[in-house]
Amino acid sequence: MAVTRRDFLVTAAGAVGGLALAQPAAPSAPANGFSLRYLLGSCLYGYMDLGSIVPEVAKAGASGLDIWPKVHGSQREQLDDLGEERFAALLARHNAKLGCITQYRLGPFRLADELKLAARLGCHTLVTGGEGPKGLSGDALKAAVRAFVEKMKPTLEQAGEQGVTVAIENHGNNLIESPDALKWLIEFRPSKHLGVALAPYHLPQDEKALADLIRSLGDGLAVFYAWQHGEGCMTRMPKEKELLQMPGRGPLDFKPLLAALRDSRFAGWTEIFMHATPRGVAILDLPTDVTAEINRARAYLDQCLAAI
Repeated sequence: MAVTRRDFLVTAAGAVGGLALAQPAAPSAPANGFSLRYLLGSCLYGYMDLGSIVPEVAKAGASGLDIWPKVHGSQREQLDDLGEERFAALLARHNAKLGCITQYRLGPFRLADELKLAARLGCHTLVTGGEGPKGLSGDALKAAVRAFVEKMKPTLEQAGEQGVTVAIENHGNNLIESPDALKWLIEFRPSKHLGVALAPYHLPQDEKALADLIRSLGDGLAVFYAWQHGEGCMTRMPKEKELLQMPGRGPLDFKPLLAALRDSRFAGWTEIFMHATPRGVAILDLPTDVTAEINRARAYLDQCLAAI
């Protein structure tokens, strides 16, 4: 079901274009005065230990780590086991920082302690999902999004006190899952401590529509997942098909999306992303293999930026 490590490394070696895995990757060069600020998602490495993942942050051309809890990753729980002081020391030792905490399990209304943790660790972004009725459209959806934002106000007040932005992902089967819901979320937000974590995977794979949505979100976009649908991520499949979620592998042309990010002067995080099946396993066997695949995708995005 999976490509062999040898076959993958042969493919990755050509695609990455000579990037040395043992050394920090060169940061992406600005194209047309615009560059992306990368997060490294811990869940791409499955349940690997933080000691193996943190050294990969710089090697993957990222400046921040996005730490995920179970079931997707286990690194948020590992943080608790290590303790904040040892975790911070591990980051410092590898010239990395905590850029984001992803917390779907807690939801948008139970984040008080997590916001305080983020602030103590110098992290200014927290991603979660929306909560509310599903399957709505039109005026009913608009009213539900308005009610959701109103209910978010205590959380946003806490986020403001801690200097953290709470970004809501457009997860499938969720109140905030459609372009309209995302637009209304930003229209109704009472403060810039509420933002969007945009996952193209969960939306129609229409480059123009996605680019238009990015422009409409403007400075409300806090996190952009460089993630396409490909063949999906809900069932087991051969590794070469699973990897079609990654930029440059599946059919989605990222150039229009990156042009929209440039036009919007996007200053948030970009996270090269996919899900492995089952959740909790790494997208490839070894941390160096995962990093090589991220760098292949990053090289593709650099090519797209240079072409716009």
